[in-house]
Amino acid sequence: MRTDTTEPAPPAASAGRGLPLSALLALATAVFITSLTETLPAGLLPAMSADLGVGESATGQTVTIYAIGTALTAIPLTAATAGWRRKRLLLTAVAGFAVANTVTALSANYPLTMAARFVAGVAAGLAWALLAGYARRMAPVHLQGKAIAIAMAGIPVALSLGVPAGTFLGKVVNWQTAFLTMTGLTIALLAWIVASVPDHPGQRAGSRPPMLRALTVPGVPAVLFVTLVFVLAHTILYTYIATFLAHLGMGGSTDLVLLVFGVASMASIWIVGVHIHRRLRALTIASALLVAVAAAILAVPAESPALVYVAVTLWGLGWGGAPTLLQTAVGDAGGEAADAAQAMLVTLWNVAMAGGGVAGGVLLGLLGTTSLPWSVLALLVPVLIAVLAARTHGFPAKREGTTP
Repeated sequence: MRTDTTEPAPPAASAGRGLPLSALLALATAVFITSLTETLPAGLLPAMSADLGVGESATGQTVTIYAIGTALTAIPLTAATAGWRRKRLLLTAVAGFAVANTVTALSANYPLTMAARFVAGVAAGLAWALLAGYARRMAPVHLQGKAIAIAMAGIPVALSLGVPAGTFLGKVVNWQTAFLTMTGLTIALLAWIVASVPDHPGQRAGSRPPMLRALTVPGVPAVLFVTLVFVLAHTILYTYIATFLAHLGMGGSTDLVLLVFGVASMASIWIVGVHIHRRLRALTIASALLVAVAAAILAVPAESPALVYVAVTLWGLGWGGAPTLLQTAVGDAGGEAADAAQAMLVTLWNVAMAGGGVAGGVLLGLLGTTSLPWSVLALLVPVLIAVLAARTHGFPAKREGTTP
């Protein structure tokens, strides 16, 4: 049971009549905006770098600084705002994206752009630590995994539609228009949250366990380790996907490749949403294996665009459901310390995002684009070992509340 529940669950959830779809879709849209704000520069690197007067590796650090903002602030801000009502906190985080994306769009100054991206990362730290728990609280126990899957569907939608659409806008109009469009969507989302998302109280001061206590809970460290290394592996390649594709002579197909990746990710999150209640462990193993196979295909020099699309499809199938799997796993393992565990997951996720942006840039400069997929493959070995070893806690063979 979660410690931040100080009032009964909403009637729809407690009565088991289903899920509040409008509210969950609003959370999915918040996830969409959070994910797209984070990853949009990946499809716009050449244009952004030209207008900001810096190289592509430096522009890639707009992803890194976003992740640093989240990593530095997720735990302290989660602790500082634990007593806030949840709806107020969600609205504050979403408003932060509107401000940051507007400044990013209007800025022609690299330091100012980096500052705006840092602010966006701070907003993301609040949002990510809040959204999965918010979705869980809207659902009865047997539908909590599905509720999180619906909320996390914003990630593959951002990847499948948002990034390609933003890349297309960058080509047809300019990259600034893509960020201003994000501002418009965010303003609409604020109204949707006000109208549709139920409010919940924060935690009472006496009911808040120390944040670091989560590290002593069996299973939590394993999930956090898998999160750190898995996200690091993914980010090293994804941040520089446009540059990688240009090396293969497919620079003009970046938007289409990202579309294929995102569609596969959407299929993945649907599969995860259907089966996560009974097969979290198997799905997590399959997720890591699919991304590993994709990296192996991309690591082998080939002049075949068809192989690239096969690899990207497998990558999307493996990665799309990963956020839902990892947030569900850490929430299950955390128990009474679930909120603290979620905040730690958000922090490590973004440490990995920052590390991936930096490591990818270093690899790109020292060893070239071919080193990126090999790095992904190497990092996924300890991920698989950790998931396989966490059979009792973290990624159990049988989740609590399921039947054989």
